[in-house]
Amino acid sequence: MSLFTAIIIIMAMVPGLGYIPLGVIRATIIHVPVIIGALVLGPKKGAILGGIFGLTSLINNTFAPTVTSFVFSPFYTMGEIHGGVKSLIICFVPRILIGIVAYYVYKLVRKVMKNSKHSMVTALAISGVIGSLTNTLLVMNLIYLFFGESYAAVKEIAYEALYGTILVVIGTNGIPEAIVSAILVTAIGRVFLKSRIRN
Repeated sequence: MSLFTAIIIIMAMVPGLGYIPLGVIRATIIHVPVIIGALVLGPKKGAILGGIFGLTSLINNTFAPTVTSFVFSPFYTMGEIHGGVKSLIICFVPRILIGIVAYYVYKLVRKVMKNSKHSMVTALAISGVIGSLTNTLLVMNLIYLFFGESYAAVKEIAYEALYGTILVVIGTNGIPEAIVSAILVTAIGRVFLKSRIRN
């Protein structure tokens, strides 16, 4: 648990490693140690690791904000626009669910494939994709639900065009993040899980 926690914190603190600036938004791969941690340690500890990921996001968006940081931090204000309890929901709930969802997807795929020769690799890849998309889809849709008009205003787009913009973000950030997650979770997770089996 402490190893995965340390990895999450280091990734969050090193500029451009865990949070990758892309203009007014940030891409992330911090969900990767959350997913691997959940698969190795179980869904409860995976949820805790997700909560730590959420905490790093809260800190990052409070002390190194972009114009849209109000959706993740109740302590950041952009003109008359500010976050609140809904910011904390966006910041924590999707991240907590990453490990839980990834764990049960992994178990389901292994069960469906009856623990066959290639079931571990397949399950790792799929759980990497689904865990990553759990974060992206929940975060972006909750932003639309809770802060749609404010988010559109700071992005300087019409509210009617906002969901199209969100779909673009999901496509340009979320899909590459999911692919990277599948590769890293498969490569690293396999090592951890095989080591655990041997021990």
